[in-house]
Amino acid sequence: MSLNIEQKKAVVGEVTQVLAVAQAAVLAEYRGLTVAQITQLRGAARSAGVDVRVVKNTLAKRCVAESSFECLTDHFVGPLLMSSSEDPVAVAKVVSNFAKDHDQLKIMVGAMNGDLLDEAAIKALAKLPGRDELLATLVGTMAAPMTKLVQTLNAIPSQFVRTLAAVRDARPEEQAA
Repeated sequence: MSLNIEQKKAVVGEVTQVLAVAQAAVLAEYRGLTVAQITQLRGAARSAGVDVRVVKNTLAKRCVAESSFECLTDHFVGPLLMSSSEDPVAVAKVVSNFAKDHDQLKIMVGAMNGDLLDEAAIKALAKLPGRDELLATLVGTMAAPMTKLVQTLNAIPSQFVRTLAAVRDARPEEQAA
């Protein structure tokens, strides 16, 4: 079923808005995947904050025009899934992990910051820690010096109290003898 001109404009507008906030995009050929498998991919992507779409190539070319993803224009050939996200690592992980389990999904090319990424670069990006992991590491690194300071400041009075208790415990024995 083909789209009328208004529906095409709506699709282009929607995808353009998604790409405007995206940091990375990946194109993958989905030939041979079933509808259930594509639905499974979309579910995994949705939970990771990744947008996965099947868009006609002519419309996709209009969506990436005059954006940082314009370098993808020549790669819209054949049946492609376009995945994009604000987190470059998330989009690479979702597509790479799904491609490991499903041989029919072939990663073609990606783009980040106006540069093309080949399949090897996308897989390398997928091995990096995600945004949440990096934030947790940063918080842990920032909290470590404060935690050590509190432990050090707490150790002095604790040791003093233990010393007084030891002296107190030692005195009754001296008086009894």
